[in-house]
Amino acid sequence: MDDRRFGTTIRTIRQRKKWRQEDLAERAHVSPSLVSRIERGQFGEIPLDRIRAVAGALGVRTQLTAWWRGGDLDLLLNRRHSLLHEAVVRHIRDRVPDWVLAPEVSFSIWGERGVIDILAWHPGRRALVIIELKTDIVDVNDLIGSVDRKRRLGREIAAQRGWDPDTVSVWIIVADGRTNRRRVAAHSAMLRTAFPADGRAMPGWLRAPTRAIAGLTFWRVAERRWPAGGHHPIRRIRSDRSPAT
Repeated sequence: MDDRRFGTTIRTIRQRKKWRQEDLAERAHVSPSLVSRIERGQFGEIPLDRIRAVAGALGVRTQLTAWWRGGDLDLLLNRRHSLLHEAVVRHIRDRVPDWVLAPEVSFSIWGERGVIDILAWHPGRRALVIIELKTDIVDVNDLIGSVDRKRRLGREIAAQRGWDPDTVSVWIIVADGRTNRRRVAAHSAMLRTAFPADGRAMPGWLRAPTRAIAGLTFWRVAERRWPAGGHHPIRRIRSDRSPAT
């Protein structure tokens, strides 16, 4: 939604409520002139929290959306996810080949639907781990709730593949970067309560999954640019075993 349409939305809902601009300004704790600017789509240097305050006073939920070069942003984000997915699968297959990996597993159980990035099964230990890949940390509450739901449904999801797990674990793998590290650090108490195992614990557990575990680790995927001459790019893939902060 562009600025002008957003402003029209705010004005229309305000009028529907039979509020004056002064009434909305009072409820949002802003000036009437700021409400007027928003309604005209003249955001200028208005802080985002003020815009959200005005919208929130009307019961309007605002969501920031980024656009870049048409549809190229979706391709870029999907590429990052694909590179992370490839790096994790390759690492597990090379280092701990006892695991059976199933990518992009969709499920629909009792009306609850979703997709698991990687479902991993260890036949010898009868251990199941649900691997969630995150290129960006956006909503921590949603992440914890989504992963908890998948863990709760893990046995039913596994049964559809003929697997009967003794333990169901979850592993959140976050693309390494300063922004993601900062966001994890800002919510470290909540995230470490939900996912206490870090990058030092997960390698040993993968070799001997004798108990259920919940972990969060960072994973670095570095890619070189296409060199001149049309040769294939060289990727360096490394697991970062330092603990999340």
